[in-house]
Amino acid sequence: MVGASISKVAEVFTVSRGDFFSKHINLSSNVKHALHCALFITLLFVFEIFAGGLCFGSCDTNYADPFEEYGYIPAIFLYLLRFLTFLALPQCLCNCFGLLFFNAFPEKVQLKGSPLLAPFISIRVVTRGDYPELVKNNVNRNMNACLDVGLENFLLEVVTDKPLNLPRHPRIREIVVPSTYRTKSGALFKARALQYCLEDDVNVLSDSDWIVHLDEETILTENSLKGVINFVLDGKYQFGQGMITYANENVVNWMTTLADCFRVADDMGKLRFQFQIFHRPLFSWKGSYVVTQAGAERKVSFDHGLDGSVAEDCFFSMVAYKEGYTFNFIEGEMWEKSPFTLWDFLQQRKRWLQGIFLVVHSPVIPFRNKVFLACALYSWATIPLSTSNIILAGLCPIPCWQIINFLCAFVGAMNIYMYIFGVIKSFSLYRLGFFKFCLCLVGALCTVPINIVIENIAVIWGCFGKKHHFYVVNKDIKSTLTV
Repeated sequence: MVGASISKVAEVFTVSRGDFFSKHINLSSNVKHALHCALFITLLFVFEIFAGGLCFGSCDTNYADPFEEYGYIPAIFLYLLRFLTFLALPQCLCNCFGLLFFNAFPEKVQLKGSPLLAPFISIRVVTRGDYPELVKNNVNRNMNACLDVGLENFLLEVVTDKPLNLPRHPRIREIVVPSTYRTKSGALFKARALQYCLEDDVNVLSDSDWIVHLDEETILTENSLKGVINFVLDGKYQFGQGMITYANENVVNWMTTLADCFRVADDMGKLRFQFQIFHRPLFSWKGSYVVTQAGAERKVSFDHGLDGSVAEDCFFSMVAYKEGYTFNFIEGEMWEKSPFTLWDFLQQRKRWLQGIFLVVHSPVIPFRNKVFLACALYSWATIPLSTSNIILAGLCPIPCWQIINFLCAFVGAMNIYMYIFGVIKSFSLYRLGFFKFCLCLVGALCTVPINIVIENIAVIWGCFGKKHHFYVVNKDIKSTLTV
């Protein structure tokens, strides 16, 4: 009996922490959301106190006159630096409302209708053709995912600059973009390939069909396919998008993956809030996990010249916004990989900055449609200045209204919590165990200063470098060392 008891105790202690949590902790969706809200409010409260945004009793207002202390021009400069923080306030508020007001940990997506009744769906992948094995493997995985959820009316289209010689299959269509093809406006890069598919002699879809745009490394999941089916069955909105996570299966580079946790939180916060409340791309959207009605896509088109070729997804969304089309958030996540190297990570951020810069400064887009996007762009472009507040606020303190201090601290706390939430959403406590999960949280926070440095370099390089350039990151895992 004693031996059996000891054996039982030993078995309990040898069970991994992940197994322990999966067996003994089964929190409901609402409980998880409530815990996340409590964590965010606690972090915000603590951060506000330490940053001086909140003070109880008498606040320390014994500051010297900055104009006498530092001089007229330096004092104005210090105040301008402080007010630059407010450029990020609109998107921080949207992230906050999106993460708090909508369940951040929804249950598995439930189909609202039969997949057999879903309209025809084209799952369209655009690639330069540099990684044929990657494309072939993902086409096979995505086809199996579609069949597993019972989808019948679908086609996998691969649009490529170089022939991939995909296997012949009635559900696979390989579209090779001729080197001689030119769009009417001179669009280049991915926009050129996407526009080629919309030409009358190439397009095989009717206006009522739907297109799911993916990058060559994007993996469909059961949840995302169910979300897409629900979206197209509803048919109320012409465009939709959902969340993408980056920490699935094998993590190639932990630093870039942890840094991309911010993007996961951005999807569940700002992206979901703008689509579910306003049904407009106030801050634009991403270029993958894009669901469009074929007729609406053809009317908006990707043929928007050089300015619409670097961030073709952003330009497309702004034109659709201008034309009055509506958007919605799609439940369910898709999988992608973060850049495998810091160099690719830097180049990716630089291209995004330059592409969005071209969109914001394009005369084609009315200012009323891009005002929030402009705020987001300039909050990003002024990172080298706004981050200097971290040092200058201590070295050269200046008196401000308490509401200004509170909002500045709110922006800082919100950006820090985005990394924390991104880790919670991306990594499974049950799979990793408590200790490794905490390491991921600490690791994500440790990447913040590194990410700030990379963003600063990307901003400076992007502002002064050539704008009409499209850098393609390396997506071949075999040629990359695992970090």
